Amino acid sequence: MSSNLSLLALLAFMLLTAGTAVFVAAEFSLTALERSTVEANVRSGDRRDVMVQRAHRTLSTQLSGAQVGISITTLATGFLAEPVVARLIHPGLTAIGIPDRFVGGLALTLAILIATSISMVFGELVPKNLAVARPVPTARWSAPLQLMFSFLFTPLIRLTNGTANWILRRLGIEPAEELRSARSPQELVSLVRSSAERGSLDPVTALLVDRSLQFGDRSAEELMTPRSKIDTLEADDTVADLSDAATRTGHSRFPVIRGDLDETVGMVHVKQVFAVPADARATTRLATLVQPVTKVPSTLDGDAVMSEVRANGLQTALVVDEYGGTAGMVTVEDLIEEIVGDVRDEHDVEPPDVVQAGRGWQVSGLLRIDEVAQGTEFRAPEGDYETIGGLVLEKLGHIPEEGESVELIAFDPDGPIQDPVHWLATVVKMDGRRIDQLRLTELGRKGDSRG
Repeated sequence: MSSNLSLLALLAFMLLTAGTAVFVAAEFSLTALERSTVEANVRSGDRRDVMVQRAHRTLSTQLSGAQVGISITTLATGFLAEPVVARLIHPGLTAIGIPDRFVGGLALTLAILIATSISMVFGELVPKNLAVARPVPTARWSAPLQLMFSFLFTPLIRLTNGTANWILRRLGIEPAEELRSARSPQELVSLVRSSAERGSLDPVTALLVDRSLQFGDRSAEELMTPRSKIDTLEADDTVADLSDAATRTGHSRFPVIRGDLDETVGMVHVKQVFAVPADARATTRLATLVQPVTKVPSTLDGDAVMSEVRANGLQTALVVDEYGGTAGMVTVEDLIEEIVGDVRDEHDVEPPDVVQAGRGWQVSGLLRIDEVAQGTEFRAPEGDYETIGGLVLEKLGHIPEEGESVELIAFDPDGPIQDPVHWLATVVKMDGRRIDQLRLTELGRKGDSRG
């Protein structure tokens, strides 16, 4: 082979490697792009963005075209490069004293390794990593070339792509031309957390979005204020009693009952006080002012609860358990707090749900386990309980007294499961038979100096 032909073969090898790089870049950049990103870029009016959109909308066809192109260029690269490289290194092997009977085979082997390595690095790995790191600009320069190739080789691409689709249908899978752009709430939560870890979202925004996405998975039972914390008024109480209760508790809405919360006759709002003349407030019974109250099952999801609460003027609903009893009450404030966190004003007399205290935290016994995890470093194991107070009751096995403590075992999500973290839970305040306030103190792991 003359030197001119060798140079032409090497030039062809470089061009084919560049062709492989184009197909690989197009393949990875198009699959890395979200539809929303592509649609947003098209609004700029750039012709290259329009071509990226066209390629993205026929993604299955373009990926098949890229595979055909990669196969053609790779085979041609091997056919051209290996004999040329072998011829170039043949004299060098002879010069170092390798016997003639081994030179031919060794030169061909080295040529295959060298040509394959160059093609893999510059034709596949470099464009692949570039496409993953910079998908938009990579797609802008590679998509036009990819579309042109797919147009020229349409019959071959249709044959290969059609065969693959036929096999998928025989397996019961319907092929898709575009990537699925919709995401489930769980996938979005994962994306938000990943973005926060990488610094793309600030922690406050990430927490707000995370809470919003998980809101629909909450049930009315998880969102409600339990019946033990509901302030009620009797049907025979007067408007003056309503005014006094609002002043004492800071609440504006009260269920009106006949002896028990399960016998709720309706709901009253403190603003109704102003509709009654001052001289008649001490004699006007609440039974004459009650408004019907919406009732929802405890299993109703958060989105449906929100709709029910917003649909009535009192913006309140009673939560009914599976036995027909009143389990609690859910208000607009409960729903807002589930998304934005604890909302407090000058009328709130109770301490916040989570307060840092020394090496630990003081928390409300009614906090759900996931809410404790959001506000503290305590990660409880799974069990037959929903609240931190329920976990402590399960471990104690009896109704505790104030000052009583119990050791809890939690798990570090970043640590080994066989190395749990030990905590001390101390009952700070009881509300009847209910744990009202707890202090959680980390003791550390076994053998830890903090223990």
